[in-house]
Amino acid sequence: MPYDSHSRAVSDLNAHIVLTTKYRRKVVSPELLARMTEIMASVCEKWGVEILEFNGEADHVHLLMRYYPQLQLSKFVNNVKTVTSRMLRKEFMPHIKKFYWGTEAFWNSSYFVASCGGVTVETLRKYVESQSEIPNEGDSSQS
Repeated sequence: MPYDSHSRAVSDLNAHIVLTTKYRRKVVSPELLARMTEIMASVCEKWGVEILEFNGEADHVHLLMRYYPQLQLSKFVNNVKTVTSRMLRKEFMPHIKKFYWGTEAFWNSSYFVASCGGVTVETLRKYVESQSEIPNEGDSSQS
C-alpha cells in the first residue's frame, strides 16, 4: 500500500480496533451488523479514515483502518461508539431491549486498539541496531 502524503507528514498508519458489547451480550444480529457497517462507513468518511476491513460476531466487532497522523484515536473511537449506539438503539430498539434494560449503553466502556505496521517490532529493532554510527564532525572519510 502506498504512503499517505499530507501537508506536513508522510504516513502509513493502520490500526485494529475491537469494540465489545456491554456485558458481552450477544446482541449483534446479521441485520444489525449490516446496518452498523453502513453507519461505520459514514462515520469513518467524516473523520477521513479508510476502512480496510470491518466485521463482527454476536458480542464484538473488528475495525481495521488506515488513518492520518493528526487523528486522535481515543476521540475517534468514542465518536464511533456514540454514533453507532445512538443510531442502532433508534432503529433496532425492540431487538436491543431483549438484551438490555435500564441502561443506555450499547458498547462496553473500554476498547482494544493495536497498531498494525508492515513489519514486526523485532524487524524494526534489528534495522535500528544495524544503522551506522554518526561520524565525528572532523572525520571527512565518511561522507
